[in-house]
Amino acid sequence: MNFEIDEQQRDFAASIDAALGSADLPAVVRAWADGDTAPGRKVWQTLADLGVSALNVPEEHDGIGAHPVDLVVALERIGAHCVPGPVTESIAVAPILLASDAPRSAELAAGELIATVAIAPEAPRAVDAEFAGLILVGSGDRVREGAAAGSHDSLDPSRKLFDVNVSGDGWAADVQRAREFGALATAAQLIGAGQAMLDLSVQYAKQRSQFGRVIGSYQAIKHKLADVHIALELARPLVYGAALSLGADSPDTARDVSAAKVAAGEAGLLAARSALQTHGAIGFTQEHDLGLLLLRVQALRSAWGDTTAHRRRVLEAI
Repeated sequence: MNFEIDEQQRDFAASIDAALGSADLPAVVRAWADGDTAPGRKVWQTLADLGVSALNVPEEHDGIGAHPVDLVVALERIGAHCVPGPVTESIAVAPILLASDAPRSAELAAGELIATVAIAPEAPRAVDAEFAGLILVGSGDRVREGAAAGSHDSLDPSRKLFDVNVSGDGWAADVQRAREFGALATAAQLIGAGQAMLDLSVQYAKQRSQFGRVIGSYQAIKHKLADVHIALELARPLVYGAALSLGADSPDTARDVSAAKVAAGEAGLLAARSALQTHGAIGFTQEHDLGLLLLRVQALRSAWGDTTAHRRRVLEAI
């Protein structure tokens, strides 16, 4: 099976990279953590202008109705740039839960509405509920609207979690499919963040000198970074394979999505550890951009199902 993305998808990824690369995302993330979401809203509008917010919205609701692989392409780049906000929830999950709501689906596609989601047990609290214009709570096969209650800090200061109070009878929706998209979207961002940390580490290893030699010339550093590269290259096909399963409504979707989430989480963790070891203590200071990625990976590893839960699903499917 060929997991290479095509030229159009590569161009799409490059356009996202170019737009986010010029937006000074580290400053945006730091402002977001301090409660200033205005720069972040501009980034979200940029993503909407590129069509990212419309990817998972059906064409009949003014969306693109893209294949899940296209969603993974976009979310991997978003993860690499550490975009703040309810990325998984608004771009990947909410369109599934609002599939029967044409007006609000169209608002999602246009970037006029940003939503967050809570679905227990994988995502019991809503991410950045104070930023979102709509809070959705899924349970069983129904969805209800919610209101933010108490807030909780997470490992990532730019990623606040909120308890949610629900109201109304709600409507029917494919909540299980929304769960799968949540895990897949999170896995894609973990791959992107892991690759970004590897790139930063390689760049730093070529510049930092110790004992009269650049540290990248030492075998220990070379092997450590090579291990990260291998882990990412092994995890990435699992993520794309899970996207193909979701797109085909395969009976193996749950297994494939969980395998992708586990592999992406482990690769992201290895990238984080190796990046911190390569950079030393400077890598974990808030003044260094690496620190933002380190915290984001730690938060995403447990989002939409932790490693233990997804390993259990894979085991049950074998």
